[in-house]
Amino acid sequence: MPLGPGRIAQLWRIARAILTHRVTHITALLAAVGLSLWNVDRVPQTAVLPAVAGLLPFAIGKYVLCPLRWHALSTSGRSRRWHLRAYAESEVLGLVSPWHAGADVWRVHRLERVGVRRTTAVSEVALDRFVGAVGLILAVAICGVAMPLAVLAVALAAAAVVLVAALLVNRRRPGLAGRWPWPSPKVFALGVLLSVGYQTTILGLLVGAIHAVGDSVSPVQLVAVFGASQLAGVLPGVHGASPREGALVAGLASIGVSWTAAFGAVALTALLYWIPALLVGGGCLFLRWRGWFTEPSPGTS
Repeated sequence: MPLGPGRIAQLWRIARAILTHRVTHITALLAAVGLSLWNVDRVPQTAVLPAVAGLLPFAIGKYVLCPLRWHALSTSGRSRRWHLRAYAESEVLGLVSPWHAGADVWRVHRLERVGVRRTTAVSEVALDRFVGAVGLILAVAICGVAMPLAVLAVALAAAAVVLVAALLVNRRRPGLAGRWPWPSPKVFALGVLLSVGYQTTILGLLVGAIHAVGDSVSPVQLVAVFGASQLAGVLPGVHGASPREGALVAGLASIGVSWTAAFGAVALTALLYWIPALLVGGGCLFLRWRGWFTEPSPGTS
């Protein structure tokens, strides 16, 4: 069946109705708790202190740096606090949806609730994703000094494919670029810098998880494995069982970490993601349901 504009709009309404329903929110929170408890059985004997030491900077990167990047790129006119809350809420749905798509749908929904047009909201969230991807590519390029030539070649080839696709789209649809909410060079650079900082906090979380399961690796080798595994993150998958986690386990094993410790460290990392998601994101959802946060009046963005 061809997907015309009417069909796409109908599918969007159905998806938004499902993802914004309270039953979906509660189910997502319960699924998060269940997945966390299931992952506990996969983690070897752990030390709490290294895991917490890695979790704290990650929580700052995920729930402060990423929302600040979104706020810098946004044209909605909403405050930093609004972006911090909306981003935290989206993470709960993102962690239980393939390719983190639920987070994007929720952010678009939140922008629409404050008066932003749907096309503008979708473009804004897509731009934030794009800047995050640029930061990821830059972080992988920085890691390239320690990455095998074959892996680095794959990364460069993937970047070349994206560039060629962008050039073809611009050639065939020259008016499309004019409708995209491109930020100023200063804002774009700030967004990329915040993205690189966030990638650094993920690396810190991984270091803490490896030490928590009683193993250690060379920092240079770990940077190479981390960069290679991040490339696998472009493939769709559910958090905790995605190609990125699989690539990370294989990479850790290839640099001398035992398979048991590698599985344990990656499972512990996936488990630790849920702690700030439930505390910060789940807390924001609960407080907003209880009327603690007043929604700004719709604007004219």
